[in-house]
Amino acid sequence: MCGIAGFFDTASRARRPDAERIARRQIATLSHRGPDATDVYIGDGLAFAHARLAIIDTATTANQPMRDAAGDLVIVFNGEIYNFAALRSELETKGHVFRTRSDTEVILEGYRAWGTEVVRRLRGMFAIVLYDGPRDRLVLMRDRLGKKPLAYGYSGGTFVFGSELKAVLAHPGIARKPNFDAIDAYLTYQYVPHDMCAFEGLAKLPPAHVGVLERGGTLRLERYWSLPHPTTSRRRPDAEVHEELLARLEEATRLRLVSDVPLGAFLSGGVDSSAVVAMMARASSKPVRTFSIGFDAASHDERRYARMVAERYGTEHEELEVAPDAANVVDKLAWHFDEPFADASAVPTYYVSKIAREHVTVVLTGDGGDENFLGYERYLALRRLESLANLPKPVLGGLRTVLGLLPASADRNRIIRRLRRTADRLGASRSQLYGAFVAYFDDAAKRTLYDPAFAGRRSGSALDRLEPWLAAASSLPEAACWADVHSYLPDDLLVKVDIASMAASLEARSPFLDHEFMEWSAGLPAEQRFPGREPKGLLKHALEPLLPKELLYRPKMGFAAPIDGWIDGALGERVEDALLGPLAASRGLFQRTAVEQLLARHRRGERQGYRIWALLMLELWFRQWIDPVDPFAATA
Repeated sequence: MCGIAGFFDTASRARRPDAERIARRQIATLSHRGPDATDVYIGDGLAFAHARLAIIDTATTANQPMRDAAGDLVIVFNGEIYNFAALRSELETKGHVFRTRSDTEVILEGYRAWGTEVVRRLRGMFAIVLYDGPRDRLVLMRDRLGKKPLAYGYSGGTFVFGSELKAVLAHPGIARKPNFDAIDAYLTYQYVPHDMCAFEGLAKLPPAHVGVLERGGTLRLERYWSLPHPTTSRRRPDAEVHEELLARLEEATRLRLVSDVPLGAFLSGGVDSSAVVAMMARASSKPVRTFSIGFDAASHDERRYARMVAERYGTEHEELEVAPDAANVVDKLAWHFDEPFADASAVPTYYVSKIAREHVTVVLTGDGGDENFLGYERYLALRRLESLANLPKPVLGGLRTVLGLLPASADRNRIIRRLRRTADRLGASRSQLYGAFVAYFDDAAKRTLYDPAFAGRRSGSALDRLEPWLAAASSLPEAACWADVHSYLPDDLLVKVDIASMAASLEARSPFLDHEFMEWSAGLPAEQRFPGREPKGLLKHALEPLLPKELLYRPKMGFAAPIDGWIDGALGERVEDALLGPLAASRGLFQRTAVEQLLARHRRGERQGYRIWALLMLELWFRQWIDPVDPFAATA
């Protein structure tokens, strides 16, 4: 686990006299810069820089950048390879000799044996940049789900890369300009999709891709893995599937317990993190260390359920009620995330990472349970909508006619208001239906919010990009889940955990996101994973022998932050200044009256905290990354 950065001159192998200074400037900007080794390799018209958080083989001989014994290959690598021991044994039978116990050297020797095909053998999370001297080419590899990021851009004939965008931006030839298409997508999703970048001219290597850059050529991308497509598969007996599910989850968890440093788990009190702790307890001879946080707002505090699991498995449990310095934490998040990012659960993730790092260096998380087993409440709502859409057309037409005859004042009745909204949605496209549950600002809200100049930059609805994924499955809930796996999971959840944990120099591992486990889960019928009216029902039923039913079947809360209260209190003045001040107005993005109305609605009790938070994080991104002459002055 580490941070990586560097550059590659696509035209020449000559050494730049300022190469080491630039590479060190790049690596100095990263969220993780210690406490372990930071080093640089210069040669062949390239510079590789690496900041190491030592997890496996903590000896200095395993530091990076690492060269193979022949001196032909150089690698920088961010992540962990969980099956490295098995790969090492296989390579040793082929005559490969190892100088370290590290997974990094296994990648190097694997590349010598199999070339870029080595990526298909890696089971783990990784962003890899490797220089192949004999072929004079750069090879980039990113893990299947996109757990570890890898960004890049060009400065003239120089290819610049980094495990965080800020490392790319630290190169003196890279400009910092906003990408307004990406900003429009952000305001829909709360994140910038992985095939876009908030900075014009920069890009992110997509998940499950290899990139090859020959000297004098351009970057060629190839996808090496895809999750099995949604299919109508045969249903097997539930008892058989429950047994196999637990066995596979335990195996994925055991793989992630390999570590030469202290290890623990995030325990939120939800189903998925509780399941991982149960698997860890079954696989470990020592008490598991668990970490929870809570807020003074009861609606956002799950610690009671976390304690149930901690007591059941005798974990060494740490918990803390946090009263965040909201005005301070938003600036930290804007710095660490590089792009606008409005998922407010980044706040508790950041705090629980800081708490955990006081005791351990690695944690396991429950990320991925909802995507594997259709766990989000929106899937239930979409199932209901799909059922209504299948009613006879005369019935639907009669419903719309009756609702249309009612006066506008009837919308004061909550049931009438919901019926109208439901009737309107029944004729919508899948992307519009899905967007009703996930969009921060939908197309109608943007028409009111956007300044005409900004609105003119839009090229269609940001929700349209989801249509290919939403068309991939027969049922609407499964289609939404397929879209989540390819958008919300890699672009929101995995970005959030990676950045927030690395800001605390903490490594996070996710058993539910083991690609072999996900392939198995994807092969189960959707109606078996999501039976009846119970999202994630298959997983919950399988876990009944291991976890309290009170925890398994309670309403889903989610790992969120009480941002409405913060905006009412500590952040109120900051919000007014940021969103209505002259600097925000100068950007020409939003109509001031629309922002004022949004804030007024919030003050009247129409909770708009999630939208206000999104606008705030966008404005802070501009102030930290676009406005300053040199945002790295303090770290250079």
